Amino acid sequence: MQKWNEGWQCLFAAIDSVNADNIDAIIYIRNMGHTVTEAINRQLAHYPYHVGQIVFIGKMALNEQWKSLSIPRGNSAEYNADKFAQPKHKEHFTDEFLGDKKAK
Repeated sequence: MQKWNEGWQCLFAAIDSVNADNIDAIIYIRNMGHTVTEAINRQLAHYPYHVGQIVFIGKMALNEQWKSLSIPRGNSAEYNADKFAQPKHKEHFTDEFLGDKKAK
């Protein structure tokens, strides 16, 4: 967890350093120039790949004890029926997993 948190701190420190004076800077990743926006988008595409690797290893290690991080296998129809039974509304897709933080 320490390395996980250090990695995220590195990302957030880099994002926090972006300001009006350096937003147009070229960021070099392995000697390839990227705009700040391109560098951020590259990372946003890269991190899920590694999270997927972690999940894959977790599934292999835990086998039948693995608890799904989303809709459990075979429960899509039930999950969708519940979602479509609700009126259309606007919310962030993580709200159901994180709870209502605004009310606290």
